Amino acid sequence: MQDSLSLSAAQVVTDSVRTSAAVPADGGRADSVNAVLEAMAEEKKSQAAEAVSGVFSGIVDGLHSATGLSANVVEDLLLSGLVVLALWVIRLIVLQLVYRRTRDVRVRYQWRKSSAYVAAVLGAFLLLRVWLEGLGSLATFFGLLTAGVAIALKDPLANLAAWLFIVWRRPFAPGDRITIRDRTGDVIDQRVFMFTLLEVGTETGAGQSTGRLIHVPNGWIFTDAIVNFTRGFQYVWNEIAVLITFESDWRAAKHLLLDIAQEHGGALSEDAERKLRRAAQDYLIFYSKLTPTVYTSVKDSGVELTLRYLVEPRRRRGSEQQIWEAILDAFAANEAIDFAYPTTRYYHNASEGKPGARASSPHGDGQSTGLVQPTPPTAEPPDAL
Repeated sequence: MQDSLSLSAAQVVTDSVRTSAAVPADGGRADSVNAVLEAMAEEKKSQAAEAVSGVFSGIVDGLHSATGLSANVVEDLLLSGLVVLALWVIRLIVLQLVYRRTRDVRVRYQWRKSSAYVAAVLGAFLLLRVWLEGLGSLATFFGLLTAGVAIALKDPLANLAAWLFIVWRRPFAPGDRITIRDRTGDVIDQRVFMFTLLEVGTETGAGQSTGRLIHVPNGWIFTDAIVNFTRGFQYVWNEIAVLITFESDWRAAKHLLLDIAQEHGGALSEDAERKLRRAAQDYLIFYSKLTPTVYTSVKDSGVELTLRYLVEPRRRRGSEQQIWEAILDAFAANEAIDFAYPTTRYYHNASEGKPGARASSPHGDGQSTGLVQPTPPTAEPPDAL
């Protein structure tokens, strides 16, 4: 092989020299040298390709003799293995470059998932080219395959379509906190047929992770509503209801609650206003008031003051603890405010009621017990004989 390569190179040089004799001296010599070098490079490439082809043919013949499989099947298997190996190596190199450039866990996760999907699509296409004779047979192949798969694999196909919708429209992304079918959690993984939630406990109102994983089929997004706590506005309204007695100074209690809310939630209102303006560019979100407020209502056991304020979804429990501790300290220091709770007490209307609304005493003394005496049943006359 080495002798043949030398003879070929010598022949190319001889032909080039003969050709260069007819070329003018001004620049012709440089052109002839470049032509010789290009010819030698092409010759080396062809020789290398023939060598690789010979090695590959030898491996195919050896496996054909050892396994008894046909040469075409052995060749397709080898090509399939080379395709998989090449795609795996390319993906590994890309991920190594990304890991060197960034330490952001979210960016690394996105590249890892995206490269896997791209490699899978390219691998499927290349393997089909290897095992099928040409693209003309792909239509027939997919037509026959789809007819049976569409009926037998309805749910997996729905999950696949939902995955495409999630990738395209992005109703949620890894890191978001969502609720679907009364299951709340943080999205920690997305796959072709399902996504995974790190469950958040909501039965006790804690809003903290339980440590359990929930694997949700992608197809649920087509039939159920999704509540996203972190997309768009990035804040949620939280409410704390405080019940005080009717005898308490509810106005003073309301002022105390407003001061506590401003202390713990006033800074968030300014940041929320900026984020609301950005969210309004994509969503029709309008809030006339973002500062904390207290609403007043009346319940059976007393006056209810509801504190409403903005908070980040993952800080609800911590903020409630801080606000409740401040409320307990403030109410304990105020003699005119008492918490209300379900109680039973005796109410004497004649002495405790308003003068114009007091009931008159049935005994004529202007006093009332406040109790309603039941009326005894009337005895029926005996039947006539």
